[in-house]
Amino acid sequence: MPLGIIQDNSLEHIPGTSPLNELGTQDVEVTGMEPSALKYDRTGQVILVPQPSDSPNDPLNWPRWKKEMFTAAIAFGCGAVGAVGPLPTPAIAPLAEQWGVPLQRFTLGCQGSCIASIAVGSLLCNTLAVKIGKRPIYIATSIGLMVSCFWAAEARSFGSLAAARAVQGFCMAPMEALVPASIGDIWFLHERGFRNAVFNLGVLGGINLASPIAGAVIQYGSFRIAFHAMGAAFAVQLLLTVLFMPESAYHRRVPTNLNTAVIDEKIHAEHNEVELSPSAEQDAAKSFVRELLPYDGYWDKTSFWRTLILPFTLLSSPMVSWATLLFTTCISWLVLISITLSQIFSAPPYSFSVASVGASNVSSFVATLIGTAVAGPTIDGVARLMSRKNGGIFEAEFRLPVMIAYLITAAGFFAWGESLHSEDPWPVPIIVCMGLINLGVQLGTSSVVTYVTDCHREESAEAFAVMNFVKNMFAFGLTFYCNDWIAVQGVRNCFFVIGGITVAVTLLTVPMYVYGKKARVFACRMKNT
Repeated sequence: MPLGIIQDNSLEHIPGTSPLNELGTQDVEVTGMEPSALKYDRTGQVILVPQPSDSPNDPLNWPRWKKEMFTAAIAFGCGAVGAVGPLPTPAIAPLAEQWGVPLQRFTLGCQGSCIASIAVGSLLCNTLAVKIGKRPIYIATSIGLMVSCFWAAEARSFGSLAAARAVQGFCMAPMEALVPASIGDIWFLHERGFRNAVFNLGVLGGINLASPIAGAVIQYGSFRIAFHAMGAAFAVQLLLTVLFMPESAYHRRVPTNLNTAVIDEKIHAEHNEVELSPSAEQDAAKSFVRELLPYDGYWDKTSFWRTLILPFTLLSSPMVSWATLLFTTCISWLVLISITLSQIFSAPPYSFSVASVGASNVSSFVATLIGTAVAGPTIDGVARLMSRKNGGIFEAEFRLPVMIAYLITAAGFFAWGESLHSEDPWPVPIIVCMGLINLGVQLGTSSVVTYVTDCHREESAEAFAVMNFVKNMFAFGLTFYCNDWIAVQGVRNCFFVIGGITVAVTLLTVPMYVYGKKARVFACRMKNT
C-alpha cells in the first residue's frame, strides 16, 4: 500500500499508472517497449506520457511556441465565455424591473436558458468534435457567440433576449467541455497541471472580472452596450481561433501511449479501422496556410449515436462519478452566488448600485489569479514528488492531495452566510469570504480536471462532456428557486447548507485516493467488456 493507495496488479498495465522519470525505467517493460526506445523531455529526466509519434504533424510534437499560443488562445476564449455567462447578473434585480418581469422569471429566462443550453451543447458539440475534430466546432461556435451577443444587444422583447441567451449557452459549451481534452491532445502528462489551471483561470477569471466591468457599463450606459462589447470580444476570439488553434485531434498509433490499458484484440481491431498510411510517421509538416483551413479532414468512424451516448456510460466510472459530484456542486454554488449578488447587495443594509455590485467580484478575480499561480506548480510538483517516493512510478491519485483546497471553499461559504446574516461591513463578505471561496475552487477544480484527464486520457472529451452536462443541468435547476430560497430561508441558512454539502463531498476524496487504483482497474475492465 505505497503512499496510502491500495494496489491492484490484476492488469498488466493500468490507465493512469505510468513511469514519470528515470527512476521508473526499470518498470517500463509493462508497456512492451524497450527503455532505450522511450522518448524523454529535453532534460532527459522525464519520460514523455503519452509517447509521441515521429510525425511532425502529431500535436505532441508541435514547437513550444505553437503550443503556448494555442493555450493562450484557449485562455482568451475561456475568459470571454466565462464573462458572457454572468454578464447581466450585477443588474438582474433592476433589469427584471426594467423589463417588467418577476425576478425569478427573469433569472430563469436570462440565465436559466443559457445554462440549460450549455448542458445540451456539451453533449452535441463533443459528439461532433469526436467525429470531425475540434477545430470546426471551435470556429463555428465562436461565430455563434459573436452573432448572439449582437442579437441580445438589440433584443426588443424578453422572449428575444431569452432566445439569444439560449444560443449563447449552446455556443459556450465547447470552451467548457472540449478544452481539457484539447490540453491533453498537445501537452504531456507532467505539463498538464499548469495548463489546466490556465483553463480554469480563463473561465473563472472571465466570470469574476466581467461583473465589475459589466456593472459599470450597465449603470452608466446600458446592458445593450455591454453585449455589443462582448460581441467585439468574440470577434477577437474568432480571429485567435482561426490563427492559433489548428486541429489537435490526431490518430496516433496506440502502442505509443504509456497511460493506456493493455491493447487486446478487440481494441486493436477498432484502431485498425483508422486509415493510417504506412508512411504516416514520415509525413511532411503541414504548412501554416494549410492549417488555417476550417476543416482539417479529420474523421472518426465511430457511430455518431454511440458517441452521443458514450459520455453517459462514463458515469459508471468511479472517477468520473466522483469528479462530477465535486465539479457540479462547487461550480454550481458559484453560479448561485452570481445570480443572487444583485438581490443581496442591492437591498439594505448595503444598498449597492449596479456598478458596486459588479465591483464586488474584483476580490474573486484576484483570488483566482493567486490560485492559478499556485495550482499548476502545486499539482505537478506534488505529483512529481510522490512519483519519486513511489520509485519513479506515477499514479493518477497523486493529483488528489491538492483537493484539500475545497475545504477552504467550504469555510468561505460558512463565513459568507454568517457575515451577511450579521450584516458585517462589506469588506468581510466580499474580500475575505469571496476570496476564500474562489481560491479553493480554482485549486480544487484544477486538481479534478487533471485527475480525470490522467484516468481517462482516451475518453477525456466524453468525460468532460457529461460532467458539464450534469453540472449545468444542476445549475439550471438552481435558477428555479435560488432567489426564493434566500428570500424565504435567509442567506445564513442557505449557505450553511451549501457549506455542509461542500465538506461532505470533499471528504469523498479520501476513499477516492485510497481505492483509486482499484477504481481505475474496474473502469478499464468495464470499458473492455
